[in-house]
Amino acid sequence: MTLIKSISGIRGTIGGRPGDNLTPIDIVKFTAAFATLIKESKPEGKLKFVVGRDARISGNIVESLVVTTLSGMGIDVINTGLSTTPTVEMTVINLVADGGIIITASHNPREWNALKLLNSKGEFISADEGERVLKIAEKENVVFCKVDQLGKVENKEGTIAEHINQIIALSLVDKNIIAKAGFKVVVDAVNSTGGISIPPLLKSLGVKNIIELNCEPTGDFAHDPEPISENLKEICDLVVKQNADIGIVVDPDVDRLALVMENGELFGEEYTLVAVADYILQSQRGNTVSNLSSTRALRDITEKAGGIYTASAVGEVNVVEKMKEVNAVIGGEGNGGVIYPELHYGRDALVGIALILTYLAKKKIKLSELRAEYPGYYISKNKIELNSGRNVDNIFAKVISHYSNFPILTIDGVKIDFPDGWVHLRTSNTEPIMRVYAESTSIAKAQKYAYEVIDLIT
Repeated sequence: MTLIKSISGIRGTIGGRPGDNLTPIDIVKFTAAFATLIKESKPEGKLKFVVGRDARISGNIVESLVVTTLSGMGIDVINTGLSTTPTVEMTVINLVADGGIIITASHNPREWNALKLLNSKGEFISADEGERVLKIAEKENVVFCKVDQLGKVENKEGTIAEHINQIIALSLVDKNIIAKAGFKVVVDAVNSTGGISIPPLLKSLGVKNIIELNCEPTGDFAHDPEPISENLKEICDLVVKQNADIGIVVDPDVDRLALVMENGELFGEEYTLVAVADYILQSQRGNTVSNLSSTRALRDITEKAGGIYTASAVGEVNVVEKMKEVNAVIGGEGNGGVIYPELHYGRDALVGIALILTYLAKKKIKLSELRAEYPGYYISKNKIELNSGRNVDNIFAKVISHYSNFPILTIDGVKIDFPDGWVHLRTSNTEPIMRVYAESTSIAKAQKYAYEVIDLIT
């Protein structure tokens, strides 16, 4: 199996040999290394960390190891237990903590888990800080504290409710107009922590008719947890059967949001951010950011609203850095990740839901009608396995040479811009694969662009 160390944290499959998988030894090693990094920045005084996890089956054992290791490093721990990634991020901010660890492998299957590492701003640590953590772990340059200096552990409840209250308090979230709209909503939480966060959010927003699908946080995922079309037939059928207004789907840690239209068709996770940005930009002129693998539609609506669109490298930390640089009012990633800085700098499906429902209620239209207002782009998402012997730099060089007559960006892999679309290929931060994404004005054109590149490099 595999252990991946990247900008997205420490991620791997549970079990196996240390160094090859995410074993108890690796969990302790990297947790201690991260604690050492933060302690170096604040050598005096007691540190406080927030810890939370999604519902995957290995969560309990990983949580125990993380909490015990932090305590052994002399750090006080606020353990939120079952939670969401954005909730943990906000709890770090609310409690003025020095850092945080989220135990989740996001969209990866049940055998995976991971440590997502947060700084004192409730944001993912930088690439440089991540490299430092890896070096500390490699050299095992950590010092555990003496018995009288052990950190205290507090189990804290209510952090999801606090998160929801802060969302409802946002000026562009209107629970009264949502309540009047009388939405009927189907929720698929893939048996993780969306089941303990989304229904309470909807109820707080005044939604009375909620149909729950896979909302028990057992960690026994009802389907592949990535919220993409091939995994969502059950909710698409249920939305039509129940005559619902909207279907809501999240990944296990609730930072990605996919929507199902009332006709049972997917809104398109690429357009989650587009719709939220459209609403924000109508109330506040400003700039937007998404990563290189996201739809051109965000650029189109941003420029139409008088703002400036900027692309970043893939990865939430890169998007956030670019958003701060250009003072973006909204940003995120085309995988359904909405980052609304009015709340916090992190992908947050919960705030995305509140903003989308407010927008639909104000416009008094169906979700399919809203989708029809946006440019008709289609994305083909493909991946190829990367064997250990493949030279990625040679692959990129071959593509750059072949498409030298077109504009090319190399800030993250290689992106080729065509008059009616683009192709972006890059190695994944979370899996041993190369992603090959393409977009054009029809799915056939997008697939043609993607397959041309795949044929070139395989």
